[in-house]
Amino acid sequence: MIIIPAIDIIEGKCVRLTEGDYSQKKIYNEHPLEVAKQFEDAGLRRLHLVDLDGAKAGLVKNWKVLETIAGKTSLVIDFGGGIKTGKDVQIVFDSGAKLATVGSIAVKNEEEFVKWLLQFGAGNFLLGADVKNEKIAIHGWQETSDIWVYDFIGKYVQKGVQQVFCTDISKDGKLEGPAIDLYKNIIEKFPDLEFIASGGVSSMKDIEELRNIGCKGVIVGKAIYENRISMADLKKVIISN
Repeated sequence: MIIIPAIDIIEGKCVRLTEGDYSQKKIYNEHPLEVAKQFEDAGLRRLHLVDLDGAKAGLVKNWKVLETIAGKTSLVIDFGGGIKTGKDVQIVFDSGAKLATVGSIAVKNEEEFVKWLLQFGAGNFLLGADVKNEKIAIHGWQETSDIWVYDFIGKYVQKGVQQVFCTDISKDGKLEGPAIDLYKNIIEKFPDLEFIASGGVSSMKDIEELRNIGCKGVIVGKAIYENRISMADLKKVIISN
């Protein structure tokens, strides 16, 4: 299982939100590159980079942060937040991301997203399924749809998407543990999917439990920044993998 640390960006700074609420913002570092280098030095290979300004505004904002981290580390970066047009996707790839992270557009404009899958290759996208009560939430979690998460994932798996991460909004940023039952259900329904857990991870025990149920990866954010999980802990997981 791959450990994927998260860096969420607002105004160029490394922050975390609680339950996706922009008013519940905590700044952890003014320089995201420093944080990314710490992850790289710990032996981590991936990075989940989220443009929260972009998610709110509906267009990519913090691509310069992506460009800097991609240029000064060897991390495999997935970048999301505000990707609404093919031009946005191109900016993300040109700025150094290996994967474009997409959520809302896949809900709101399936036709456009399918065009991107054909144009850029389905394997170059990480599909985000943000969930509340098993229903998809969009626009930086500010709006809930009536789409079941299983229908949503299934539709795009059929179109070639290989990697999906799922965040239970009710768990995110609260350090209360991940949505194990939800993830078990998804993995059972889509056994060949590269499924990545996200949200609520508070300890190494959570990471071990996610590995045991078959998650291929886990995105970890607040637990690292709040020192619930140390770089030394992460190194041990990397070695054991």
